[in-house]
Amino acid sequence: MSPPTATEAAPDTRVAATARTGTGILRRRAHWQAALTLAVLAAAALLALRHWPVIASGADRLTGADPGWLLLGATAATATWACSALAQQGAVPEALPGGRLVAVQFAASAANHLLPAGVGAGAVNLRFLTRCGMPVSRSATALAVKATAGGLARGALIVVLALAGPGLLRLPRASTVLVVAAVLVAAALALLMIGPLRRAAGAVLADVRAVHRLPGRALALWGGSLAFASLHALVVIAVTRSLSVPLPPGRVALAYFVASSAAVLLPTPGGIGGLDAALALALSLTGAPGSAAASVVLGYRLLTVWLPLLPGLLVLGLLVRRKVL
Repeated sequence: MSPPTATEAAPDTRVAATARTGTGILRRRAHWQAALTLAVLAAAALLALRHWPVIASGADRLTGADPGWLLLGATAATATWACSALAQQGAVPEALPGGRLVAVQFAASAANHLLPAGVGAGAVNLRFLTRCGMPVSRSATALAVKATAGGLARGALIVVLALAGPGLLRLPRASTVLVVAAVLVAAALALLMIGPLRRAAGAVLADVRAVHRLPGRALALWGGSLAFASLHALVVIAVTRSLSVPLPPGRVALAYFVASSAAVLLPTPGGIGGLDAALALALSLTGAPGSAAASVVLGYRLLTVWLPLLPGLLVLGLLVRRKVL
């Protein structure tokens, strides 16, 4: 058999070069993301050291919390995995196996606390969707549809609560220079990403239209997204009640929605550090003392992260062993 000619070998060479280029881009992105994650975690650690007396006081206060309210918070945290599964099912027209889908969301929540910016949960769900027979590109778009619906759901809840109770959340004053700088940075990032964002948005919109042709899928997508955010807010409310913090539930919910929306911009594992600081600040702005705000954040993290983490990792290993992932 004669060796391939230069013309015949060219496509293989181009494919190999493209693969190497793509791998290099992914590695550079991973390095930048890891560096940013470390910077955010370092800043969070410095803040924790600076305010350690407040955190220690909050932890002491948490030991006297009402167990009934904590049980309600734990129940709400458990229900979030079913809501996440419902939203994921609503993001694709194809039917997914319900029991395995809920187990995958439980495992994904644990993986999400080990890798930055939702990479862990995204990787677990992407693997599951491809195992269910969906192409990688459509699986990635389905994850983007779910994430978009989740962000819009939080935004809608913020608007509803803000309109229902004006003045529930007092935002800190910002100087004109900081506001202008933030706008300029956002505009620069938008210009740099306009091409990739346009292509990604086109793919997401195409899948959104396909999902909304099926009323049941649309209801699952939006219902699951709204319920997921609302149940997380309920966890925070239950913790505040267990600690007898005198804050109205609507104000606590609004503080959580604003804090969780802001924390999305920080690529830390599971929002650890970013969400903690944002939620503590939001609760303080609503009138909670510093030690009480720290106690609420610690209690929220206990119910949503630390208690489910080990069981979630065990389920993740079991799903991998059974080739569900």
